[in-house]
Amino acid sequence: METGSPATPVPVANADAVIKPPRIWPPLVLVALYWAIFFAIGASGIPMFMGFLMQMGAMLLIALIFMVWWLANRRIRLTDRFLVLGTAIVVATITLLLLHPSVVKPSVVFLGVPISLTAFTICLAVVRNTAAQWQRLSMIAVLVLTWIPFTLVRMEGLTGGGNPDFRWRWSASAEQRFLAEQAQKAHDAQSQSAPDASSDSVTLQAGDWPAFRGAGRDGKVYGTAITTDWSANPPKLVWRNRAGPSWSSMLIVDGRLYTQEQRGPSEAVVCLEANTGREIWSHEDVARFEEQLGGIGPRATPTFADGRIYSLGATGMLNCLNAASGEPVWLRNIAEDSGAKIPMWGFSGSPLVTGGLVIVFAGGTSPKNLLAYHAESGEPAWTAPAPGESYSSPQLSFLAGKDQILLLSDAGLTAFDAAVGTLLWKYALATPGEPRVVQPCLVDDADVLFSGANSGTTSLTVRHDAEGWHTIENWVSHDLKPFFNDYVLYDGSLYGFDGKIFCCVDAQAGEGRWKQGRYGNGQVLLLADQRVLLVLSESGEVVLLAANPKQHEELARFQAVNGKTWSYPAIAHGRLYARNAEEIACFELPSVSAN
Repeated sequence: METGSPATPVPVANADAVIKPPRIWPPLVLVALYWAIFFAIGASGIPMFMGFLMQMGAMLLIALIFMVWWLANRRIRLTDRFLVLGTAIVVATITLLLLHPSVVKPSVVFLGVPISLTAFTICLAVVRNTAAQWQRLSMIAVLVLTWIPFTLVRMEGLTGGGNPDFRWRWSASAEQRFLAEQAQKAHDAQSQSAPDASSDSVTLQAGDWPAFRGAGRDGKVYGTAITTDWSANPPKLVWRNRAGPSWSSMLIVDGRLYTQEQRGPSEAVVCLEANTGREIWSHEDVARFEEQLGGIGPRATPTFADGRIYSLGATGMLNCLNAASGEPVWLRNIAEDSGAKIPMWGFSGSPLVTGGLVIVFAGGTSPKNLLAYHAESGEPAWTAPAPGESYSSPQLSFLAGKDQILLLSDAGLTAFDAAVGTLLWKYALATPGEPRVVQPCLVDDADVLFSGANSGTTSLTVRHDAEGWHTIENWVSHDLKPFFNDYVLYDGSLYGFDGKIFCCVDAQAGEGRWKQGRYGNGQVLLLADQRVLLVLSESGEVVLLAANPKQHEELARFQAVNGKTWSYPAIAHGRLYARNAEEIACFELPSVSAN
């Protein structure tokens, strides 16, 4: 038998060539599921912090499943699997180290992980049929390109929905532009006469706006009737100024506007001419509060009483100033007087002036965290232990035949005697860590409402008899869950924000009537003489709505201020005043009598 030569060896294909292209449907399903959850939560009106936790949970779970799928994927070389994962970890770590100091690192992780996973999946779908080295290089390049851009931005806090407010890193901040303008004004003022600040006194006039949310702290405007057809007769701009960082609102008293703002290293109480916007005086204290999520500057709104301005800064400095001249009368530090720590988002409650006392809440566990000072001298009058943390303001209410101070905190609603600070009653509703921001809402002389972003709105009846004080829960509604957006009561209906969506709720039963209108985390006023609601949206747009319990009825809108807008608007003498952390503006509202 003939023997042939040995068989020629068959070449073995390159290992890369025998590996099948990776399946693309698992990562596509994962990223599609994440973004569906992300947008569904954003559209649902779920409160900011609850929504953030839900989105973060979804991101972590899907990222974990994605990583397991990637490491177990035998259609990708083992070395490439670990190389790509290692690259992702290294690039993300370097990015976090190079972030601008204003950027909150968890927010970058929250955004960066799903964005990089999405871009990675799209890249994999495009290159899955190419050679292994092209797959490897493309995936690494995508990871680098999706993380590095975060190093090019700075952050100006969060939006009301909890998303980072990014700006280019090299761009001037609103505060820097404001300070530059202030420096120029100071230079120009050397050759110009300043407005007259020598008035002997400032007195409250009919139609003024002397406190946070108006005279009653209830967001109601009386004596003003406006035309709602703004297409034919729109509001007219009277003046517009840059403003220093702050979430304070404004007072309008005797032709003057008062507010607070940050001016570099100092907190300032500012007095402007209400008709022109020209500065009359400013009082500054060296204090600066800066927090990455909420931003820079004071939070509380000043209060006017008896010719004086009472203001509370974010670090706890309580000022009493002459309203005419700005000269200091007295100064206290409520953090030092109470032993309380500065809250996470700063002291935010506006001072309550009643019965010759100035009342403020410091929060924390101190046995003297509710403080009253004599308005004339600033000397302590009384202190009381008030449970919980709060960003709400003390509210004077007349319930069950007695004036009392209502204080809303994450421990519930507590009432104190306005004159001496003794505890009258409390309704415990412990929601530790839930930021309580909005004001209690008085329905009548027996019923009161209070709300939270997670716990909803609770209706109480308060009674007093020979046995003492009693609270009766009428209902709890989850159809109205405001975060820092106060609501108004009109003709048996509540109008306000359920999360980020405007709504109407029956005040007698707590049942939702309608829910429509996406104005971000805006604020609302009631023009009570004509059943009209004025909403200042988070984007600075003014929207008129009918106070209609049957349906959402939008009447008109216009852009008032630009930028993120959380501060409460004010209306006085037919004019609307709106501000945010960047600018302040005055508009003449078209009146009915003018037509």
